[in-house]
Amino acid sequence: MNVFKFGMKYWKKYLPGAIVAELISFLVLTADLLMPLFSEMFIDYCIGDSEPDTNGVFGFLLTGKYGQVHTFRLFATLAVSLLGLLLLRCILVYIRNIMQQKQGLGLETDLRMATYDKLMLLDSEKISEYNTGELLNILSTDTMMFKEMFCHMIPYIMDSVFAISVAIYFLWKIDISLLWIPIILAPVFTYELMHFKKLAKEKYSVIRKNNSSLSLKVQENIEAVRLVRSFTNEDMEEKQFDTINENLKQSHIDQIWLSSKFEVIFGIIRQTAYIGSIAVAAVLVIRGHIKVGYLVACTNYVLKIMSFLTQINNYLFQMQQQLVSGEKMLNFMECPIDIESGPRKIEQAEPVNLRMEHVSLVLGGNKVLDDINVDIPWGKKLGVVGGTGCGKSLLLESLSRIHDASSGRITLNGVNVTEYDLGSLRSIFSYVFQDVFLFSDTIDANIAYSEPYVRKDEIVTAAKHAQAHGFIMDLPDDYSTVVGEKGIGISGGQKQRVAIARALLKGAPVLIFDDSTSALDVKTEHKLLGEITECYRDKTVIISAHRLSSVVNCDEILYMQDGKIVERGTFDELMKLNGHFAKVYHIQENAKYKEVE
Repeated sequence: MNVFKFGMKYWKKYLPGAIVAELISFLVLTADLLMPLFSEMFIDYCIGDSEPDTNGVFGFLLTGKYGQVHTFRLFATLAVSLLGLLLLRCILVYIRNIMQQKQGLGLETDLRMATYDKLMLLDSEKISEYNTGELLNILSTDTMMFKEMFCHMIPYIMDSVFAISVAIYFLWKIDISLLWIPIILAPVFTYELMHFKKLAKEKYSVIRKNNSSLSLKVQENIEAVRLVRSFTNEDMEEKQFDTINENLKQSHIDQIWLSSKFEVIFGIIRQTAYIGSIAVAAVLVIRGHIKVGYLVACTNYVLKIMSFLTQINNYLFQMQQQLVSGEKMLNFMECPIDIESGPRKIEQAEPVNLRMEHVSLVLGGNKVLDDINVDIPWGKKLGVVGGTGCGKSLLLESLSRIHDASSGRITLNGVNVTEYDLGSLRSIFSYVFQDVFLFSDTIDANIAYSEPYVRKDEIVTAAKHAQAHGFIMDLPDDYSTVVGEKGIGISGGQKQRVAIARALLKGAPVLIFDDSTSALDVKTEHKLLGEITECYRDKTVIISAHRLSSVVNCDEILYMQDGKIVERGTFDELMKLNGHFAKVYHIQENAKYKEVE
């Protein structure tokens, strides 16, 4: 699919309105192109006393009915007619602009929604191929730039072509000799246009790349401001920002130089056409082929032809930037969706029984899960432990198809999870991710993210079970306290407890805690896990943790290493085995006792 076809896919719903707006625009241009004829009549029939030509467009005004030649009455008639034409033109321009703006905003909204929906469908691996600055450009700047091509650039080019055609027709009707200059200059004009169009696209590609780099750098520095200050690396970050900023400035300067050359060359062509046309028209007047008034009208038409040709070049020049944006959006929209939604819905009343059968997962050419077999019947408490990078998080994310198994299968009540609708499948899980994210909103809004209209007492109950109620009540506005972006303003442990309360309030049948108590002290963690065990007996609970004490009460514990399950069993069975789990547990317990001492 090329860029134009991609754009037409979204533009076609606005096409009827765009056609009406374009027809109105043609009327506006026609009115504009009729005005030089009034100039001709004022000169030849009001100032001068030439013989009236009643065969022209406005010949009916020269029949004597509305005033004789060289009289004030004819002047007043022409003046009123011209003012009426100007008023009609202004009304039509207003209507056209309103229509085009509304269509443009509609297209921009549709493009933004389409790219956002695509973002929501892509898996983590595909999204990681784009940096944040690039994604922000695609979803915001590119949508605005691309809609300009359909809502303004293409209509303006059509306007210019129409205006040039009408102006040529009027010149031909007056005297065909007046077309010599535009015809002679047309090849030069076309050659320069093609040359500048290619260079413009290259310049705009560089600008867009540098703009994405700047957006990424700003976004990273906003998120890492505390890290930068703690390492006193402000100077280094400022130098890096200055470099990126200077690159962006230089790319814009290069584009300005190209635009300036463009303006100079086409300005010379335009002025050559104008002066040449005056010379040709003057010769025709001297030889008596046309009236003096036509000299003014003809030079106006030639100037309009060259002006509209220049506008076409300007629009094509600007369109290169919009084509770059369109190509970026098209490439993004054509990213393959590896995780497709299935047709089946999950019956909410049925118990959830999960099973992983010989599941392996390959990401980036590396096998990160290897032959995983685990049975998770409804109500089971499962612990997943192991060193950093052993595959714990990937195992948990595979259950809800954040990643799809490369081989083997994951089933829910005997049915492969790939057969379920993604929304229905993911609704049965309440995740608390290792990297906690809170929205820049109130505490209660963050907890009630899955149920925005839930009662306040339910929010408080979930917070109490998550051991968050106490610190929340100590905040300035308790549950109405606004936390900063990503939870800035509260500690890591407090963020984790708010995230756990959010998961508990969702009420999904499967609770998954992915190393989500790492920032809590042992006492708070013990109370929290005790509350979950006591109050959520009807839930399946899966706990991933580095701290092995977090999983001692689980029905089964998996110890993972290099993407494989190397040990499994209850806490007592693993301790008797005296393998990896037992050794790490003893090390952690000894370290804990030393801290107490």
